[in-house]
Amino acid sequence: MGLFDSVKAALGIRAEADATSDADPEDLFGMSTAYVTMYADLEFESVGEAALCFSSVDSTDFRSTVDEVSDLLHAGEEETGTAFEFHEDDHGYSWVVLTDGDEEDLVTSIHFAADTLVERGYGSRLLAAVFGFERARDGQQAYWVYSFRRGAYYPFVPDRGDHDRQLE
Repeated sequence: MGLFDSVKAALGIRAEADATSDADPEDLFGMSTAYVTMYADLEFESVGEAALCFSSVDSTDFRSTVDEVSDLLHAGEEETGTAFEFHEDDHGYSWVVLTDGDEEDLVTSIHFAADTLVERGYGSRLLAAVFGFERARDGQQAYWVYSFRRGAYYPFVPDRGDHDRQLE
């Protein structure tokens, strides 16, 4: 970290800049190796689901972009078997939830969807990509959450309404 970065960090400017960085869907391919590591080191297996979360824009062009994402995922469903559904949560965010037993297909499909939003100028609307895992011996669930705004992955391990910081 250089002097300029240190000053920005001290003033809190760096965190703001990091939180508003451009979305880079290429980072999603890092999940490919995480699947192997999660099983080898922690005995967590993929649950065969992943999701992309984004905020909507009230415009015809954005709706057209979401339709393009749907068409792309539908074509992928025919080729790879990756099923998908769109949902809206209670906070107004849109989700596309993908299901496939092949982790590489999940990563690729999430990437295609995110990349389409970025290419059409809606990268700032991307919030997160979420990949689910479960440990067979005790049913413990875990998630890797990719924040598009920060350009980083974060673990999330639910624990009775909170999260398990030790396992994370």
